[in-house]
Amino acid sequence: MEQNIETLQKSGRVIYPPAELKAQAYIQDYEKAYKQSIEDPEKFWENVAKELHWFSPWNKVLEWNYPWAKWFVDATCNISYNCLDRHVQSWRKNKVAVIWVSEEGEERIFTYAELYRQVNKCANALKALGLNKGDRVTIYLPKIPEQIVAMLACARLGLIHSVVYSGFSAKALQARIQDAESKLVITADVGYDRSKTIPLKPVVDEAVKSCSTVEKVVVVQREKNGSALTSEKEIDWEDWLKNQSTHCEALQLDSETPLYILYTSGTTGKPKGVVHVHGGYMVGTYITTRYVFDLKDEDVYFCVADPGWVTGHSYIVYGPLLNGGTILTAEGKPDYPNPGRWWDLIERYGVSIFYTTPTAVRLLMKFGEEWPAKYDLSSLRVLGSVGEPINPEAWEWFYRVTGSNKPIMDTWWQTETGSILVTPLPCVPLKPGSATRPFLGIEADVVDRDGNSIEHGGGFAVIKKPWPSMMRTIYNDPDRYLLYWNTIKGCYTAGDVCHKDKDGYLWFMGRADDVVKVAGNRIGTAEVESALVSHEAVVEAAVIGKPHKTAGEMIKAFVILKEGHTETPDLIQQLQDHVLNELGKIAVPKEVEIVSSLPKTRSGKIMRRVLKAKELGQDPGDISTLEE
Repeated sequence: MEQNIETLQKSGRVIYPPAELKAQAYIQDYEKAYKQSIEDPEKFWENVAKELHWFSPWNKVLEWNYPWAKWFVDATCNISYNCLDRHVQSWRKNKVAVIWVSEEGEERIFTYAELYRQVNKCANALKALGLNKGDRVTIYLPKIPEQIVAMLACARLGLIHSVVYSGFSAKALQARIQDAESKLVITADVGYDRSKTIPLKPVVDEAVKSCSTVEKVVVVQREKNGSALTSEKEIDWEDWLKNQSTHCEALQLDSETPLYILYTSGTTGKPKGVVHVHGGYMVGTYITTRYVFDLKDEDVYFCVADPGWVTGHSYIVYGPLLNGGTILTAEGKPDYPNPGRWWDLIERYGVSIFYTTPTAVRLLMKFGEEWPAKYDLSSLRVLGSVGEPINPEAWEWFYRVTGSNKPIMDTWWQTETGSILVTPLPCVPLKPGSATRPFLGIEADVVDRDGNSIEHGGGFAVIKKPWPSMMRTIYNDPDRYLLYWNTIKGCYTAGDVCHKDKDGYLWFMGRADDVVKVAGNRIGTAEVESALVSHEAVVEAAVIGKPHKTAGEMIKAFVILKEGHTETPDLIQQLQDHVLNELGKIAVPKEVEIVSSLPKTRSGKIMRRVLKAKELGQDPGDISTLEE
């Protein structure tokens, strides 16, 4: 069995942090801080935890019975209290917590005091329905402030929220409600997308027909020309909150009390319910938001995710609010009504921290540099990337159009990890396309199949020690949780392949099941895709392996062209020659197909297994997370 994965990508240049940014960063010497955190990780995490509010202290920082962890054992806390009460009792009471902008430009602003009042009213309304600690609530809402309010209200009472992205079908929603056995569904009559009205309530109506545990459905009514309520079990959101008190004590919860279930499938099959808890998740999201983005009180922080995904949970809702930050969140797509949408919001609200995805960056690249050039982006200080590995070409474009002096925090983490695990900090030299080094307290490595560390080269990304924000289990399926820790003994196996360079920088190369084996060489698809995207005609690419009589597998590429370029035999040859030049003969795609779109999850990750199944005439399996 082959142990290692070939890496063909060239490392490129090193970009050093601006002196001014480094001088004001929370962490100014990564090497020193990381060394101390790894020498005594429990002490590191304990010191972080002490910056937050606990109703009663822990007896032990970590209880580790491989592979089961408990953090801050026997302590009591509440993440909603730390997001709200802590700030309302300070000068931040009247500071802006959330700025929300609709697709059409409607603006709603919540100070910490106003968000606190709304969350308390919602919590009291939940109590009035007879919901108790541990009950599950499914939240199926578009990207509106009520989504944040409902999440924090559930957390306040120890209810477990299950946020389901509002683009999911009735069948996908039904499966998630049934697995969680939710008693309540919170939804809206409609969402809006590119000026189209998207009915959501009929999706819920269809889904709950087969969900016997659902007792009530609460509906946020956005359309004012009629009622979306169709049965006695349904309640209008405004009526539900109208007469509720603005005071509701946050429950004092054991630190291991479940906070939420988030269903993920991505590149795998049946959706799995990842469980995160109050205490450890709170500590992980708090400190990563603070150190990675260098979040200060004067910042305006804009994360483009939806709270329906883990990025929205951790880095729109919990992480920034734990830090007392000001969050900008906007409904709608990056290219509607035009490709200047996000750049306009950055200029208008003076955004200083901008966290987006490689998929969105590549989409905006398609429209050229003239769009960002129309706007004043000088308020920006720190950039972030999340999702798939960002290819160097997209990294360089993002860096260039925002002023060539804002460091990009290329973050690697997963729904299962809860918070960022591998990332630069603002003091760390950057290599375009590399997520650089592990976050403080995180022992990340690249290993072969037997768990042996690879000094430099390609292998499997693993985490060798527990961390506070790690998932605690897969809901109703603990055996599935064990797979993460038993695939490579002694390690959490992320399922990603990764290359470690001579400086110890980590270069993520895609999912382990996205490795192509050509003539005995194991090649990560991300490298070939990155080489294709570095060609001037290409905006996006996806690569799969196809059976080949002599080589075992051959590479096939699916390519989206930039505007102004058309398919010709000469262009196909150019693309193959370009990969040959960038990576070598072994990585050249035998087949190149020009396409207009690629199958993606709604969070923007390319579903290569769907492409492969279609190509080979196979069943693609669960495709509930597909955007189209």
